[in-house]
Amino acid sequence: MNNHSLSALSLRAALCCERGYKRKKQPEQVRAALIHSAAELAAMQGLAGVTVQAVAAAAGVTKGGFFHHFPHKQALLDAVFDHFMAENEQAIDRMMAADDLASGCFTRAYISVAFDDILQAEKSLSMPLSRSMMGSPELCERWAAWLAGRLQRHHDTDSEPQHEVARLAADGAWLACSLGNSRGIRDPLTLKNYLLTLTREHHSP
Repeated sequence: MNNHSLSALSLRAALCCERGYKRKKQPEQVRAALIHSAAELAAMQGLAGVTVQAVAAAAGVTKGGFFHHFPHKQALLDAVFDHFMAENEQAIDRMMAADDLASGCFTRAYISVAFDDILQAEKSLSMPLSRSMMGSPELCERWAAWLAGRLQRHHDTDSEPQHEVARLAADGAWLACSLGNSRGIRDPLTLKNYLLTLTREHHSP
């Protein structure tokens, strides 16, 4: 067999592998499209707008395609929440890893993520999506469980009173902005920096 034949065979093998890879990846792409479409609908219309028909149409799949990935609407909402929380976790962990002080490191990352939402409120789906999820008791319970777990994990570094005060203040600012009262926060960046400074006070050497 000559080199030309070998090259042709190699090319055909590569194309076959690529097609097989794409076929294998297609279900993941469909699932991702359903999650993204559901997130956009929830952000724009609330959870009531997240129907099987609406999500399937927005993602460009049939209802059968929807049910292949999610047995019901709640399973899809859980997946949207998981995706949202995974992004939050990654952002928080990345900020914690870059922090130069152990005391309050989780709280500072938590504050930074909250104020990123506030400062980018008009450009991000995160805030309207989170607000819509408040309408689901199940998702609210999952959020509370996540936060309780993180606080337990970081008890040694983030359990001082000033840490709790700073987190609650960040929650309040985030909630005010999400409810359309962003004008009540005169200078979000100054407030963020003040809360970050607060977390660094009275720490052990």
